[in-house]
Amino acid sequence: MPPASSSAPPLPAVRGTWSLPDEPAFAEAVFGRVFNQRRPDRRPAAVLFAADADDVVTGVRLARERGWQVSVRSGGHSWAAWSVRDGALLIDLGALRDTSYDEATGIVVAGPATKGGTELGPLLAAQGRFFGGGHCPTVGIGGFLLQGGQGYLARGWGWAAESVVAVDVVTADGELVRADAERNADLYWAARGAGPGFPGIVVAFHLQTRAMPPVVLHSVELYPLDRYDEVMTWLQQVHGTVSPDVEIVAVAMTPPGPVPGHPGGHLLAVTGLALVGSREEGEAALAPLWTCPVADQAHLRVVEEHPDLEQHRADQVQANPEGHRYRVDNAWLSGTPGEVVPALKRTFTELPTPKSFSIWFSMAPFRELPDMAFSMQSDIYNATYLVYEDAADDEPTRDWLTERMAELEPVTTGQYLGDSDLAHREVRVLGDAQFARLQQIRAARDPERLFTGYIAAGVDPTNTNHWEARA
Repeated sequence: MPPASSSAPPLPAVRGTWSLPDEPAFAEAVFGRVFNQRRPDRRPAAVLFAADADDVVTGVRLARERGWQVSVRSGGHSWAAWSVRDGALLIDLGALRDTSYDEATGIVVAGPATKGGTELGPLLAAQGRFFGGGHCPTVGIGGFLLQGGQGYLARGWGWAAESVVAVDVVTADGELVRADAERNADLYWAARGAGPGFPGIVVAFHLQTRAMPPVVLHSVELYPLDRYDEVMTWLQQVHGTVSPDVEIVAVAMTPPGPVPGHPGGHLLAVTGLALVGSREEGEAALAPLWTCPVADQAHLRVVEEHPDLEQHRADQVQANPEGHRYRVDNAWLSGTPGEVVPALKRTFTELPTPKSFSIWFSMAPFRELPDMAFSMQSDIYNATYLVYEDAADDEPTRDWLTERMAELEPVTTGQYLGDSDLAHREVRVLGDAQFARLQQIRAARDPERLFTGYIAAGVDPTNTNHWEARA
């Protein structure tokens, strides 16, 4: 596809701004809002910083006229930089952050670049409401929701995409439509889990909120890594018995400050985050997480009560620092403790850089999902985030993570799109029936493939685990 240039026909008027390859600021336009400093070697034809939905319509229609594909950026937190594509028009939705809340229905309408923690969270907290946005508070809701939305309390309260009641979409024909359970139901189905494969651009999400419980109780136990086997075996045995009002995460991490008895470096944290009606209710909900058989060997246990999630969000910002390079991969895990715990061990105990961390996220007991594109999950989720600053570490971190994920293959059922890079490693991201249905919707809604879709090893992902395809 030819790049835009000064010799091309004039660009249409928009309320936002255009950026073209022959302009000095073009590189900043392409990459300035990409969170991961490990950036791809790809170059769009042009960038449109849309000011509103009308600009998005204009951009889509222009792309059709010029034979460009269209890629989309909401918050810029995609680890694989899905939005940056060769020869495409990159429509940046960073200005689409308007929000409005309806007290009568509890529904909030928010633009796709709205930050789930720093913007949407406080807005709803002032109304006594809650929405399960992403843990890193600076993540925009657009890509997060399109990929399913593994947000706060997803384990018991549901994936964030389950609370999407409608979306406003610019289609491949350049039309703005509303999609919900009754109107344009195919787009509504796909918007909840298709990720970059969604055949349209969502310019607003309509989200059902819920009442925010008055007490946030956070429990943290810190263990030395040499207790990994005992702690993780016990945790996999007990996590399905814990109240659905508790988020359960184990993480290998370097603590932000000194820990009594800990010489430094990574340790193993077992955390429970309870959103409940009272301190007593929270302690009862968290109690199973205080029964580890080697609890006496923990460096410390902290149980803190908070009025909201702001402290937890601040901790997440610290764990995901800006200005760094990231290499990330993940897996849905299934198996007995005797199978899963050894397979995961090196991922937890041999992290290659000080700021890197690996999480074990409970989704037990297994919940049946509603009918939507998002359809791949198991009772245990693992994601590993390698965090570093030196470009010389790009290849060593890639090789390390590739080896660790290969060790997990015997207990891997699939992968979560939000932490994936399908160009590097092809893994199932949807159920087979849902993947087939999505392809039908894409073919009907975007037959000319105006929207770039996924970046995969081939032209499209095959929704298969690559090691099984080889067998």
